[in-house]
Amino acid sequence: MRVLLFDIDGTLIWGHGVGHRALVRAMEEVFGTTGPHEEYDWRGKTDPLIVRDLLRNAGIPEETVAAQLSVCFDRYVRHLGASLANGERIDVLPGIAALLAALAGRPAAMIGLLTGNVEQGALAKLRPTGLLPYFRIGAYGSDDPDRRRLPSVARARIRALTGRDVEFADMTIIGDTPLDVDCARACGARAVAVATGQHTVAELAACNPDVVLPNFADVEAATRVLLGD
Repeated sequence: MRVLLFDIDGTLIWGHGVGHRALVRAMEEVFGTTGPHEEYDWRGKTDPLIVRDLLRNAGIPEETVAAQLSVCFDRYVRHLGASLANGERIDVLPGIAALLAALAGRPAAMIGLLTGNVEQGALAKLRPTGLLPYFRIGAYGSDDPDRRRLPSVARARIRALTGRDVEFADMTIIGDTPLDVDCARACGARAVAVATGQHTVAELAACNPDVVLPNFADVEAATRVLLGD
């Protein structure tokens, strides 16, 4: 079985900053500050790591952040849901819907999520797109702030769902940032990078993924690449 674990933002969808704005608003409400969020590099980081980094830079004690983190993410998910309900756009990136449909038709493939989003934020972003039913398991930033540990979370959930042990070498981690490639390399998974986020093909190629693609618009070719055909 080949397990295909997709990042969300910049890989499956483009949210036009809706998640960023909702999280900044939640931090302001709960902690009274957002830290230097305009200068901070959010790309590829988990939501809890982003909040902790920003608030540490703003001088908020670690224990204060830890005590209120769940409240902050509850607010974030509420603001995110309200923004989407009020017409904020989530765009599915080119080829993604057809690619997931093609992969879902392959019995040897399991499709899942591996994302820095907290789980409820991930679900809120994907629910309007119609993509959510394709994903059988997920590993989220709410499971661990360290992205490198999320493949182990995914592996445990696959075992609980199927009763089967999956080796990391049988996983393909798909994302649009160098940190997605690093996550795959750290556990021995296959790394597929796609330049549909904020990194160029050249920047991603410099991280030495197994494959780098400009996008998933060529669904037939992308299907072959992801399945290792």
